Amino acid sequence: MARRLAGCMAMLVFASCMIIGGLQADNPFATTVLRALGGMIITFIVALVVGAMATKMLDENIAQLEEKSEKSAATVASDDR
Repeated sequence: MARRLAGCMAMLVFASCMIIGGLQADNPFATTVLRALGGMIITFIVALVVGAMATKMLDENIAQLEEKSEKSAATVASDDR
């Protein structure tokens, strides 16, 4: 999931940089492509880190919810006896 998110965001930034650099800023093609590639690489790395943190956070929250669910099920089962 994190890699997909990072890839999508990186491609979005690359396309945005190409459009803005090529059409609006009137930069040469080489400059536009180099800046777009730089933005894509930086965005990919940042999105990977953010995606990994989000995945870890979700896993921890799910584990806590499962523990609470198991405890409440055990309490209900012991009350029924």
